[in-house]
Amino acid sequence: MTSDTGIDPSVPPSGTGCVECDADGGWWFHLRRCATCGHIGCCDSSPAKHATAHFAATGHPVVRSFEPGEEWFWDYATSEMYESGPDLAPPVSHPAEQPAPGPAGRVPADWAQTLR
Repeated sequence: MTSDTGIDPSVPPSGTGCVECDADGGWWFHLRRCATCGHIGCCDSSPAKHATAHFAATGHPVVRSFEPGEEWFWDYATSEMYESGPDLAPPVSHPAEQPAPGPAGRVPADWAQTLR
């Protein structure tokens, strides 16, 4: 990763779920954490793709997986994946008991058919 990625390791995540999905009652497949501001958004396999929308709106290029056991980063600006990167402020993932897809109670029964 280059030094101009804007990563701020001191910023905590914005919550345990996708900010926009939580606000509008939506659901997600997997979660991504902005490494600049901590915004939690849903991945591109999710119906709303809020993590990519956050990059488009803010220009914050790097996200880290917010899934338990995953440490990889993605740089939207360069379309590069990194197996690891700097340690970010905790927590490093959503709670392990939070299901994927999630959140519990908002995922439709036919969720698999709606994903690409």
